[in-house]
Amino acid sequence: MEHGASRFRRLVHEVAKFGAVGGAGVLVNLLVFNLVRHVTDLQVVRASVIATVVAIVFNYVGFRYFAYRDRDKSGRTRELVLFLLFSAVGLVIENGVLYVATYGFDWNSPLQNNIFKFVGIGVATLFRFWSYRTWVFRALPPGEAVADAEAAPERERDERSRAGQRVP
Repeated sequence: MEHGASRFRRLVHEVAKFGAVGGAGVLVNLLVFNLVRHVTDLQVVRASVIATVVAIVFNYVGFRYFAYRDRDKSGRTRELVLFLLFSAVGLVIENGVLYVATYGFDWNSPLQNNIFKFVGIGVATLFRFWSYRTWVFRALPPGEAVADAEAAPERERDERSRAGQRVP
């Protein structure tokens, strides 16, 4: 039973880190969306796509170097391609919700735009969480995860030494 509790704790920890990065990404997304809407004459969905792309870049950095820093790093090209592919699907989901609300139901006030942008982000986030943890940031097998974690301080020391930084 302990093994199941341990897996559950790890999942809760993962969801919390994913949520921290994702929450910051939502703020970036909404801030850029509203800034683009305020300073340009772009249509609502085009402004939203720009904001989503900025948030995707922000989120990749946060996921790779914070939420999933302990995950397999051997296939960065594969990881980035899959991240961009699944992010593009999330972009379509997120902006599809906004498109339907804006052009299908004519809910086009700034408040309505933000509400449906937020709803779209929420729906797309469910897909992104599943796809990123399953396909993009794959977990290392248990033995490799421990070895990778134990080797991290030595790798960091070696990298700092190569960069000419003083190593304690």
